[in-house]
Amino acid sequence: MKVTVKIGCFAFLLITLFVCQLFAQSENPYGTNTPVVADSLTPPVRLTARQDHARLMKLLNIDSLRQGPSGNPNALNAANSDESKANPYPGLPDPLRLNNGRKVTTPEMWWKLRRPEIEEDFDGEIYGRVPKNLPSVHWEVISTTKDTIKNIPAITKKLLGHVDNSSYSLLSVDIHFSLTVPANAQGPVPVMMEFGFTFPPGFKMTDTMKKFVDSMSNWQPMVLSKGWGFAILIPTSVQEDNGAGLTKGIIGLVNKGQPRKLDDWGTLRAWAWGASRALDYLQTDSSVDGKKVGIEGLSRYGKAALVTMAYDQRFAIGFIGSSGEGGAKLLRRNFGEQVENIASSYEYHWMCGNFLKYAGPLVPGDLPVDAHELIAMCAPRPVFISCGSPAVEGNWVDDKGQFMAAVAAGPVYRLLGKKDLGTTEMPPVGTALIDGDIAFRQHHGGHTTLPNWPTFIKFAERYFRD
Repeated sequence: MKVTVKIGCFAFLLITLFVCQLFAQSENPYGTNTPVVADSLTPPVRLTARQDHARLMKLLNIDSLRQGPSGNPNALNAANSDESKANPYPGLPDPLRLNNGRKVTTPEMWWKLRRPEIEEDFDGEIYGRVPKNLPSVHWEVISTTKDTIKNIPAITKKLLGHVDNSSYSLLSVDIHFSLTVPANAQGPVPVMMEFGFTFPPGFKMTDTMKKFVDSMSNWQPMVLSKGWGFAILIPTSVQEDNGAGLTKGIIGLVNKGQPRKLDDWGTLRAWAWGASRALDYLQTDSSVDGKKVGIEGLSRYGKAALVTMAYDQRFAIGFIGSSGEGGAKLLRRNFGEQVENIASSYEYHWMCGNFLKYAGPLVPGDLPVDAHELIAMCAPRPVFISCGSPAVEGNWVDDKGQFMAAVAAGPVYRLLGKKDLGTTEMPPVGTALIDGDIAFRQHHGGHTTLPNWPTFIKFAERYFRD
């Protein structure tokens, strides 16, 4: 059974990497028309990820970065999996203490004073600042179809979100999004939005790949059977998942094709912006209860789901799957993936340029904030932290580091009148901690949220129930 799950996880990673490569190689992977080019516009700068990464290091006056560990447990530089060595920086920033040392004692102090300080640190040093001159998005319903999903009648709308590119017509961005609701719904329904992916036209899958990909959507009939809907956002239609794409997509459009400044937003914030624009649409759709929309994602999209939940308080609930470093995992932990990995030319585009400092000359202990405060930014709304079994998924995403971050976010939830995890002791695999407003569960599978969907639905019922 474990071998099967590992193979499935590997297939998922291969599929994801293949799709990302297609986006990286295509100027416009969806074939939309580029507006007429004005002669006075400067064409987008074209840099490889390595070139852009080196450019940021030069801006920071950094000659070299520390190398990140390997995810292969048999490699000479394998990531640490020894818990006795996992906490070189045991002291976490206090989410309830102002920068001037004053203790936060009331909800008013949290909202007016402390939360803005935390957000500012995440903006400036980790995820980057979202520009003020963001373009509008016009949503177009491309098709509406009736279908049956596991014997459940459903209605699906496919949409395109056309981003206004009148300020820079050399780039176009069309957000790909779909919404499915039960056909027999008597009124507006709650909706779970997922960061998903699609294959390009003509892509041929083997039977094994098709079976695996089909299994990844098995959560959808679970949601429909509760009388809820689901929505799928394609994040790479908002922003490519690579450093070479940073002068394209929404980041490139706003920057008029120029490279980022050190504190400009990274891809995770761009994907979160796309989710917020999709929520804008859902709040206008009469079939959707706009106050009961949740966000879900796995792995890098789990990171994006947590960032989305933290920054957009309109999302009602978050389902954060195996998000690891840069997501729900404590950045200060020396276990599994590290800051150095995220700061490398392969993953740096997720974050702002300033983040590179913490892979040299600074260290993770110098970070002004950590993952527990990102979770705290979601308060008082419910968040479910999902992981797989270390025996199957491996140690790369650091389940305990995510659990510790969830525990450390508890004081903020309690201050706002909500319940924390209810324990500080890491539970056995398969144990569901869902009695509070922060939830946590390791399932027995690998790198997927699928085994945790039934538990999440049980958790979410409390909030989606009328």
